[in-house]
Amino acid sequence: MTNESQIRIRGKSDPDHDDLPGRLHPAPDDSALPPQTSAGEDGPREGALERSFDRIVTEGRPRLRRGWLDMVVTGALAGFEVAFGVLALIYIEAETASLALAGLAFSIGFIALRLGHSELFTEGFLVPVTVVAAGDARIRDLLRLWVGTLAGNLAGGWVMALLIDEAFPELHHDAVTIGAYYVDGGANLRTFCLAVLAGAAITLLTRMHNGTDSEVGKLLASVAVGFLIAGTRLFHSVLDSLLAFCALNTFHAPFGYLDWFGGSHGPLGNLVGGLGLTTLLRIIRSRSRLTDYRVANDRPASPAAAAPRY
Repeated sequence: MTNESQIRIRGKSDPDHDDLPGRLHPAPDDSALPPQTSAGEDGPREGALERSFDRIVTEGRPRLRRGWLDMVVTGALAGFEVAFGVLALIYIEAETASLALAGLAFSIGFIALRLGHSELFTEGFLVPVTVVAAGDARIRDLLRLWVGTLAGNLAGGWVMALLIDEAFPELHHDAVTIGAYYVDGGANLRTFCLAVLAGAAITLLTRMHNGTDSEVGKLLASVAVGFLIAGTRLFHSVLDSLLAFCALNTFHAPFGYLDWFGGSHGPLGNLVGGLGLTTLLRIIRSRSRLTDYRVANDRPASPAAAAPRY
């Protein structure tokens, strides 16, 4: 084990996290990584998989330590940026009546998210949950991230939807038609499954981003998943909401805010898909490296053996 991979442990003297002894402390030149342990191993180590896991934990720590203002502002920026994809989607569908082309146009929003380093609520599954599972953050940190990011996404998206409607009155009819599709879908098994698939797809995008160092590859992944979600009309809670806002702000929508708020399985389905179909399986797949982190943080090696910290 090289010197670069040795760990330095933060003790109780850390004023920011005195109640979390043994937290990993990043080294000045690179993030500190825990040494490998033999606990919990039932097969050979896979270097690429473990490097990806290390990258996820390193990326996730600062996200979970943001203050409330930073979380909301980061979420609002994401709402602004993805709204340009929504504008492209409505415009292209109005001009071509093609869902495929509209879905491809929407990927502009995901490219902006990637290059702008902002964050959607549905991007907060794999990375932050892995940090919590590794013992380097608390459950309440995760919940705070979700609430702050979602609030920012919706606030930023609502403002952009208002601007879009004022700037493009010729798109009002199409905005209402598209928004009504998601709101009128209701809460049923079909829409729940569409939401589960959307949650799994956006979390897969996070996995792909953390699985490569190629920025071109990350942008291609963003285009592919953006097309998949919008082009096949999966129920993505933030995208659906922005499309509903574009319809509502025309003042001609056949539904109201209560219909938007209570008529969809979107957030629940996204959580099930993102956490159950992707994040949980990824954590199980990387359980040996997870054990390294939990041992380094003086926590039990098995998540089931440890009482959750709130």
